[in-house]
Amino acid sequence: MSDTRWKEEEDVRLAGDLVLAKEHILGQIRRMIVGQERVIDELLTALFCNGHCLIIGVPGLAKTLIVSTLA
Repeated sequence: MSDTRWKEEEDVRLAGDLVLAKEHILGQIRRMIVGQERVIDELLTALFCNGHCLIIGVPGLAKTLIVSTLA
């Protein structure tokens, strides 16, 4: 098997692992947070990309609860 082919297969496997990890994390977050799907999706995207995000909103939107649940 060529080295390039092996790397492609490894990338596909890692992408699959990432999807499974995201679904597991979403399942756990959904036990605590109802709604806020877009915020949670964008927060996980930032996390998986090793990035940053700023969560802004009016009081009572579960911003702190989302972050502490993810932590």
